[in-house]
Amino acid sequence: MPATKYPLDLELPWVEKYRPRYLKDVVGNKDTIESLERIAQQGNMPHMILSGLPGIGKTTSIMCLARELFHDDQKLMKNAILELNASDDRGIDVVRNQIKQFAQKKVSLPPNREKIVVLDEADSMTPGAQQALRRTMEIYSNTTRFAFACNQSSKIIEPIQSRCAILRFSRLKDEEVLLALQRIVDKEKIEFTEDGLAALIFTAEGDMRQAINNLQSTYYGFNLVNAENVYKIVDSPHPLLISKMLMLATEGKIDESLDVLKQLWDKGYSAIDIITVSFRVMKTMYKLSEEKRLEVIRLIGFTHMRILDGVSTFLQLACMLSKIAMLEHKS
Repeated sequence: MPATKYPLDLELPWVEKYRPRYLKDVVGNKDTIESLERIAQQGNMPHMILSGLPGIGKTTSIMCLARELFHDDQKLMKNAILELNASDDRGIDVVRNQIKQFAQKKVSLPPNREKIVVLDEADSMTPGAQQALRRTMEIYSNTTRFAFACNQSSKIIEPIQSRCAILRFSRLKDEEVLLALQRIVDKEKIEFTEDGLAALIFTAEGDMRQAINNLQSTYYGFNLVNAENVYKIVDSPHPLLISKMLMLATEGKIDESLDVLKQLWDKGYSAIDIITVSFRVMKTMYKLSEEKRLEVIRLIGFTHMRILDGVSTFLQLACMLSKIAMLEHKS
């Protein structure tokens, strides 16, 4: 039986299909992108560390910068850029072999341009590999520049940090994620509801990659992007249920609040799922006074710590709700 053939666009994940090609297309982190645009105009790229949370455009920005430095010449980019994922290729052998050989390679480049080594997830590299890399950076700095993308720049050794310009990427704003999602929705002609887009933004937490992946998964799964379908796809507790549970607790109605918790627990949600959404919901629960809201957030935070320590039981969550309910009797 012959294999089913799909259109090319269907095979390509939307996160790749709609990945920005030039710096002007990158969403968010305006000041950082402007700094990269200046480097693209002037040439002579420095060694760089781009740090920030996953899915906010670090690797994409480096590749956009490289594309502009080499004038989108695909043949030149193929010869002049080495891209490695340091979480896979993180040992000293990679530095001694692949990176060093690439740095020694002679490539004909335009004036004020150097070869570029892109190390994604560089904070996963072993200390030994980083020490070896420091020496390589020193020897070949005239012909090769290094760009490190990482979640935490503090995990990169000081000697490398001191040789690099550090650019920090912050979490994307909700309105920035919304604009990107609306652009994709319009191009793909997707049927959606406003609460569906709001759910995508809520579950993504500023991570553009996750928002786009969830959009594609929801559309392919249900052909309709609404809140209910999004929460089914991401397998996350519905914020309205969590909000109801917390509001009942703040009103001192502990039995009703525990009933909602039991309902969520019976659906198979883990303690970490429930506590994470509880924290995000409470941050925006402005119906409560600020003093009370902060006190509830404190209680949620302590419970979150215990769950992360491994005590992820129903009893921990029930204890949290009872402490929240006691606030009502104290006031």
